[in-house]
Amino acid sequence: MSPWVSAAIATALAAGTVRARRRLHALQVLLPAGADATADAAPTTGTAVRRRLLTARGVTADASVLAAACAHADREGLDVLELLPADLPAEDALGLLRLVDPAGYRQDRLAAGRGAGCAVLVGAEVLERAGVDPDRPRDRAELLALTRRLKEYATASTDLAVAPGLRSAGAVAIAGAGRRGRAAELHAQGLPPGLLAAAQLAGLALLAAAAVRDGRWGVAAAGLYWLQPALVLGTGGPLRPVDLAGASAARPLRSLRAGLRTAGEARASQEAGASARRAAYAAELAGGTDRFFEPRRTDCPWCGASRLSVRVRMPDLLQGKPGRFTLEECGGCGHVFQNPRLTVEGLDFYYRDFYDGRGGEGAGTVFGRLGVHYRARAAMIAPYARPASWLDVGTGHGHFCDVAREVWPDCRFDGLDMGDGIQEAERRGWVETGYQGQFPELAGKLAAQYEAVSMYHYLEHTRDPFAELDAAAQVLVPGGHLLIELPDPQSRMARLLGPHWLPWFQPQHQHLIPAANLRAALAARGFTVLAEEHGPAHQHNDFVGAVALTANRLAPDPHSPWADPAALRPARRAARQAVRAVALPCLAAAGLLDAVRTAAARRTDGGNAYRLLARKESR
Repeated sequence: MSPWVSAAIATALAAGTVRARRRLHALQVLLPAGADATADAAPTTGTAVRRRLLTARGVTADASVLAAACAHADREGLDVLELLPADLPAEDALGLLRLVDPAGYRQDRLAAGRGAGCAVLVGAEVLERAGVDPDRPRDRAELLALTRRLKEYATASTDLAVAPGLRSAGAVAIAGAGRRGRAAELHAQGLPPGLLAAAQLAGLALLAAAAVRDGRWGVAAAGLYWLQPALVLGTGGPLRPVDLAGASAARPLRSLRAGLRTAGEARASQEAGASARRAAYAAELAGGTDRFFEPRRTDCPWCGASRLSVRVRMPDLLQGKPGRFTLEECGGCGHVFQNPRLTVEGLDFYYRDFYDGRGGEGAGTVFGRLGVHYRARAAMIAPYARPASWLDVGTGHGHFCDVAREVWPDCRFDGLDMGDGIQEAERRGWVETGYQGQFPELAGKLAAQYEAVSMYHYLEHTRDPFAELDAAAQVLVPGGHLLIELPDPQSRMARLLGPHWLPWFQPQHQHLIPAANLRAALAARGFTVLAEEHGPAHQHNDFVGAVALTANRLAPDPHSPWADPAALRPARRAARQAVRAVALPCLAAAGLLDAVRTAAARRTDGGNAYRLLARKESR
């Protein structure tokens, strides 16, 4: 191992230590409440109660904690207040400080709800919208999951603060007593326990190798990791863990034990979860996958030309479900489309457990990290209009609409989607009205009601893009604006990475449309294109996506309910672990390459996606 690697590790650990200390001192602390703060805080069950304090088993909060929390929530205008005990265990405190920047947590509408899993103060209106029973007992993992969910119902009015009178010992002891305590807590926080355990164990091995082989830099890196709890938490601040001395002295051993325990718990949890659904998938796949495909067509669905050639063939690299998929390219117009195309039954099969069910949390986490993209999309219309009504088609859970309110606070945002997530988006308040169904079928009901319609990474999923554009023209008022973002099949990375270019996104993407084709289709429907962006629409996932898809191809998840049972054999399992271990440093390197690629895309205006803004002209 090179000393430069050890130096880089030591530098990263030092930066992380400084960041954790800054975040520690940014934490707010509850002040003693005044005498008038307890009036509406009494823990009764009447409908007039404005807030309820929910605690984990083993945690007690006296009237002074409740009153101080209510007073703080009143001053700050909060609907959800996560309370942190001052004696939070050292590793839990460090983990929280890695995940949360207190200075920006409340303002970040897409930030996942985080906390200590001990106590949370919640407004009655939020509890009602979220359908939460405030009187049901909960353990620490359940309260962590609830905090994460409640943040989704109060995206701009959730915060956390240290409550000096709160003690964590009871909740931590109870949570740790269960066989699946740590994995359950990580899962409740939306973190993948298996991946985190692998990363933790790989990191410990890397530190050990650096300390043995790389002299002073290796020893410095290992020593900095060893002493990090004391360096962050032992020099003052609102968190004072009672286990700080032991956590610092035995950190490597404790971390090794925690990583092994989490890996074991995650494995048991995966196997238990998959076994319940394995039989259903086996029955569905017993007849093969041929019925999921339509007959191959011999002409282009965009222009009708018959000069077709294979652009790329691939299996399902996203979930690892059985089947092979072909994208063909038209020699006349450059349109790229799935051929043969999936049937409606096939789409249902391959979408299942991706955006909901088994994969729902992962998809939600990805969408929650696109805040910069959402703001840029919303701001694109600013030079041309100030919309008062906006329909986001293919909105999912409404992430874009929630963030776009920061750009257009006076605009009404509605959403439309096929999935049940649109109903949840309405309950959360991320959209004013949620419409569930096919856009072309609902267009008549919504005719001439919107000043803006957006389709962000939606058209490529549809079976008939022309019908979708017709529907957009129908629901827009004259002079209204249509905003579209799509993967760019003419991207240089599509050629370089082949089947491992993430935006191919098989088998979900049915059509990949060159920008010139989309411009012509809009003109034919009475639209004038006002702006086109390529570099700003680029999503920095080319190389990371390629590594992830390659790892999935080499070692698919053996615990997925559609996996070959042979994948659970020890040799196959060991091979998967080896692939994941190799993939971790490759992902880090890919992240750096993506950062360089993104900077270049911004300068050259050539990325992996593009946006168009068009105005519907009066006829």
